[in-house]
Amino acid sequence: MADCIEKRIELKAPIARVWRALTDHREFGAWFRVNIETPFQAGKPAHGQITHPGYEHVRWEAVVQRMEKERLFSFTWHPYAVDAKVNYADETPTLVEFKLEALPGGTLLVLTECGFDKVPAHRRLEAFRKNEGGWEQQMKNIEVHVAQAK
Repeated sequence: MADCIEKRIELKAPIARVWRALTDHREFGAWFRVNIETPFQAGKPAHGQITHPGYEHVRWEAVVQRMEKERLFSFTWHPYAVDAKVNYADETPTLVEFKLEALPGGTLLVLTECGFDKVPAHRRLEAFRKNEGGWEQQMKNIEVHVAQAK
């Protein structure tokens, strides 16, 4: 099994627009389907309630790592941490990175999530599979979001 997920998409939106969709907590929440409670800040945790049907019982938690304007946004989190009865705090989180590159007529967005080798063995494969499919959908979600909302 691979340790990283990678997704690439060319968005028909300027890099500043894509940056805002990633780093404004309200915009991120709109396409990611989570109500995030506070603005993103490097080094600070971010919390919210997932709004995606079937996962409304799940609290979204991440720690923002880096915010390099119009270049890199990253956070750590516990992948597929959806069981309210489980305390994931002792697990090593994965690192999610969104890298942006300007293209003629748009922006290349490259998403990576790495660190699955540190996820406990009993849930590693399921977490990888669920996030692989989840990121596939989220790339479509941000594409629609940046095309519609200015």
